Amino acid sequence: MTLKKLALFDLDHTLIPFDSDYSWGEFTIGLGWNEATEFKRRNDAFYADYKAGTLDIHAYCRFATSAVCRQGPERSKAAHAEYMQQVVLPGIKPQALKLVQDHQAAGDTVVIITATNEFVTRPIAKAFGVDELLAIDLEVDSTTGWYTGAIRGVPSFREGKVTRLEAWMQERGLDWGGVHTTFYSDSINDVPLLEKADVAIATNPDERLRALATQRQWRILDLFA
Repeated sequence: MTLKKLALFDLDHTLIPFDSDYSWGEFTIGLGWNEATEFKRRNDAFYADYKAGTLDIHAYCRFATSAVCRQGPERSKAAHAEYMQQVVLPGIKPQALKLVQDHQAAGDTVVIITATNEFVTRPIAKAFGVDELLAIDLEVDSTTGWYTGAIRGVPSFREGKVTRLEAWMQERGLDWGGVHTTFYSDSINDVPLLEKADVAIATNPDERLRALATQRQWRILDLFA
C-alpha cells in the first residue's frame, strides 16, 4: 500500500521566526486598540505560560481576540491586511518558504497546525501557499456574525493537535495506518503530535524540546540560524 505523505508544520517560531499571536497583539497596541502597559503585561504573562507549558488556552483566546471582537469585521480585516504587509511578509524567510515548497513539489500534502487562532493565521498560511490550516477555531455569534472570543470545538493545542489532525484525516477517509507524517515544531507543547509522527523534526526548538530531541534522537533543524 502506498502511504499518503503529510508534511505537518507548526507556525510560530517554526515557519516564521516570531509568535504571530503575540506580535498581532503588539500591533493592535500601535493601533490604539489596547492600553499599552496593561495589555503588554498580560500578553507577556500568557506568553511565559505558553513557553512553560501551562497556558490556559481558553483564557488566552478571550484575551487575544478581545480587540478584534470589539472592532468588528471590517476594521479588523483591514488592520490585519496592514499587519501582513508590515510584519508578516517581511518576516517570512526564503528558507522557510522553500521548505514548504519542497514538500509540495514532492507531492506531499502540507498542513499547518497551530495553536494560534484562525483570524490571525489564515492569511499567513495563504502567504505560504498552504490551503490546509488547522488553527484555533473561533465561535461566531449567530446574531452579529462575528467572533465572541470563545473557542469553537477542540483547540489545536497540545494533545488537541492530535485530536484535530485525526478528525481532519477521518474527513478524508484516512487514518494513521494510511499516512506517513513528518511534523516540524519548535515547542515542547507539541510533544504529543511529535510522538505520533513518523518523522519528528525539532525546528528552531526551545530549550526543553532541544534536550528532548537530543535524547530521542529526533532531527534538529535550526532553520533560522
